[in-house]
Amino acid sequence: MAWDTEKTKRLLLDAAVDEFAAYGPERARIDRIAAAAGVNKERIYPYFGGKAQLFEAVVQRELEQLAAAVPMEEADGRTVELPEYAGRVFDYHLAHPHLLRLLQWEALCGDAGVPVAGEERRAAYYAGKVAAVSRARGEGADPVRDGAAPRPEELLYAVVALAGWQFAVPQLARMILGGAAVEDRGARRAAVVEMVRRLGL
Repeated sequence: MAWDTEKTKRLLLDAAVDEFAAYGPERARIDRIAAAAGVNKERIYPYFGGKAQLFEAVVQRELEQLAAAVPMEEADGRTVELPEYAGRVFDYHLAHPHLLRLLQWEALCGDAGVPVAGEERRAAYYAGKVAAVSRARGEGADPVRDGAAPRPEELLYAVVALAGWQFAVPQLARMILGGAAVEDRGARRAAVVEMVRRLGL
């Protein structure tokens, strides 16, 4: 019977997500990942090269899934309005809390100022989103209003921060907003969408 390489890679990546989100790239263990995937750990090395490369592959795959699930432009070419986009990003992080943990581990285990794996490709992806924001702003531009408005890249960064920060540091959100407010996800989402709407004015 032929070995299903793609299935094996997928099983390993799926198992590695939980392991790396919980322990980070330094404390994660290859044997636990292999056991959770039901795969011999020796398979990891020819497929990914080692633990560091497996972590990079996990982060890349998770970011690609975010990009596919929350596009800035619809299939018909319509640019998603920023408040709507912010709500979708909020929803994604609510459903996939491991992604922000992976990005935090990536930041903590790297050297400040040193590019992370795939940074050039990831920066190009965000540049495309900045261009979409710019196009959307241009379609309804008002020179008087927009004279003091944030630049498109600042707007996109603010959206990413507003939609994700409360999931990245839930303890801070709890202390500032109160536990009941944090637990009311519908109200939190509405607040994020409204703040982004005001930022875009």
